[in-house]
Amino acid sequence: MRTVLAAIFLFLSAAFAAHAGDAARLDIIGFSKDGGIFAFEEYGVQDGSGFPYANRFYISTEDDRFLPGTPIRIRLDRDGATIDEARREARLKGEAAAHVPDDALRAHAGETVAFNPVTELSADPFRIVVNPRPVFPAIDTPIEFRLTEIAPPPPADCRDLGEMKGFRLVEINPTPDGMTRLLHEDKSIPASRACPLGYRIGAVQISHDVEGRPVSAILIAVRSVGFEGPDHRWLAVTRR
Repeated sequence: MRTVLAAIFLFLSAAFAAHAGDAARLDIIGFSKDGGIFAFEEYGVQDGSGFPYANRFYISTEDDRFLPGTPIRIRLDRDGATIDEARREARLKGEAAAHVPDDALRAHAGETVAFNPVTELSADPFRIVVNPRPVFPAIDTPIEFRLTEIAPPPPADCRDLGEMKGFRLVEINPTPDGMTRLLHEDKSIPASRACPLGYRIGAVQISHDVEGRPVSAILIAVRSVGFEGPDHRWLAVTRR
């Protein structure tokens, strides 16, 4: 009897795994020496097709916009292709487009002062408070970020797939005046998010430029409609 139950459990587990969305892995590449560029990569195997992909994002921290010629999106649509091959191609194209090598960005990556993977069930997905540097006792004022899901107009292709979500992200001053700084607010939902169902704060990366001024990136996990189940992808909001 136990053997039969074990076989059924394995069958159901395999069936569930075969019909699940994919969660992209995150690689925080880093900042340029002057803090003007932030870069990260997401990669994995696409649900449905089974093809490996690697997407690279290079963001100007001055205006929180992509650098010209980016993002870089690679998917290798052939049997036997590997994630490493997709990542290698994305890196070469990304370095050429951004005019900055990975080594220069990783040399100034700074610190991942918070990280909540999409598998973390106990963390608050909409609020995070961080010490900006791993210095104890702390010499910096804590920084708080709060995310709110909102409902701006969705892309036309998503209107029959349920309620699509955008987001608002604010930084809250921990001093008694409690002033807030708006970092991002969707006026509409970009088609590149592939019909987003929800968001969570996933990581906070902080570095310091050549003059010692902090520059930050808040990484947000996007849960979107996938082929076999919800997919998870990444976006970043930068601040100086």
